[in-house]
Amino acid sequence: MGLLPLNYRRPAYVDTTPSAVDDRPASPDNGSGIGEKTSGSLKSVRSGNLAGIPAALGFDRIIDGGTCPPCTTRDFMNYLIYVERSAENLQFFLWHREYVKRFGEAKTSDLALAPEWTQAMEDEAIARIQKEHAEKARKEPKTRATDIFKDTDFEKRPDVQKPSVSGGDPFTTPPQTPDDREILSDYTGSNAMSYKSQANDAFAAAGVKAPFTIQPFRVEVDRVISTYIMGGAPRQLNLSDREQKAALHALAYTTHPSALREIVKSVESTLRRQAHPNFIRWSICNGNPARVFFARSLGVGLIVASIAVALVLTLSRIGRGYRALAAIGWVLGIATLIAAWKGMCVVLHGMHHRHVRPWELFVTGDDGTDLEKHSFDSFGSSNSYEEQPWVIRYQKRNIARKIFDREVWIQEPALRQIQDTIFVQSMLCALLLAGVLAAIFVSVPGGNFF
Repeated sequence: MGLLPLNYRRPAYVDTTPSAVDDRPASPDNGSGIGEKTSGSLKSVRSGNLAGIPAALGFDRIIDGGTCPPCTTRDFMNYLIYVERSAENLQFFLWHREYVKRFGEAKTSDLALAPEWTQAMEDEAIARIQKEHAEKARKEPKTRATDIFKDTDFEKRPDVQKPSVSGGDPFTTPPQTPDDREILSDYTGSNAMSYKSQANDAFAAAGVKAPFTIQPFRVEVDRVISTYIMGGAPRQLNLSDREQKAALHALAYTTHPSALREIVKSVESTLRRQAHPNFIRWSICNGNPARVFFARSLGVGLIVASIAVALVLTLSRIGRGYRALAAIGWVLGIATLIAAWKGMCVVLHGMHHRHVRPWELFVTGDDGTDLEKHSFDSFGSSNSYEEQPWVIRYQKRNIARKIFDREVWIQEPALRQIQDTIFVQSMLCALLLAGVLAAIFVSVPGGNFF
């Protein structure tokens, strides 16, 4: 493959804050935030490529399995788990896409019990939720001064008579207040409830009646609610209170995939416009942080050493032409520094290699189980990885071993093309700057000190 245009720029980092990802304006009449611009902006992302991302590394191409390591769906999932910590978005998106397919292929007679959730129903539910919220806000009393200082050191508490120590042991330890572990143990006990019970609790909290249990896929939908939607779910999506209640209203009415339409729009928009560009930007880096820092230090060292050599030659009686030899070090140092600034090691790039990710070094645990196989499970525990064995084992590695860690070949041609372009850009900038520095030192009169 050839090079990309020399003015190529890698994808810009997209902040993970909702305002940086979701630019959907609130509707002037209902403030729902679900308007015409949502589908329009998402459609524009689908139709055109984001800046710095070639078509071969598009979001749909990755999800459909049309890419090679390190840009596969599994690599994308690992990035969301270990780097961005938002894998629930992709897990929910993949489940819903497969759920739509299974629902459409089902030929059972009970599908009539799960009608489509139309946009008009969605708007009506959102309007009802906002009306209830406004009425609740009006009924709440105004904030008093005592409420401002509640649970602070300035709160006025009733006088509590101190216990007398005359009739007891003054060294007796007073009873302890319940700590977080006791509270968490009670919360953990609630996880033993069935998915149906948890879903019913979520429906009750949203102010809707429990649905019919004879609807198709109702058991699976209950698991979705208890895993992704309800408060405190192990893989809870980043939903507003309005979005959560609107989804529960829809799911109480039907199990049709259209009931999750607005949630899927929000999740897909986050994946396409924030997670995907950041993943491509991160994949361009071929070295781990220790190796990149080492490359930057090496580049700065070469530049400083070349300047020192040029100064010595300028102050000596040696001919001016020899001062241009320092340009060799400047080219190598500047190119190494620019490439490292973009997360690339030129040595690894020369072989089209990349460092193995920390979680890839320990694919199997001590008991022989695959540490990555559960990431694609639609339902399960949270995506926390702090307790995985590889975390401690990788932290115990010394810095030299991290710098010269295991390497693998980059199989994705489009990613190699991006890295080749960045390397050429670094070399051209290095040649230009080295030429300017060499011209300056050559033009300066010699010192003739030695």
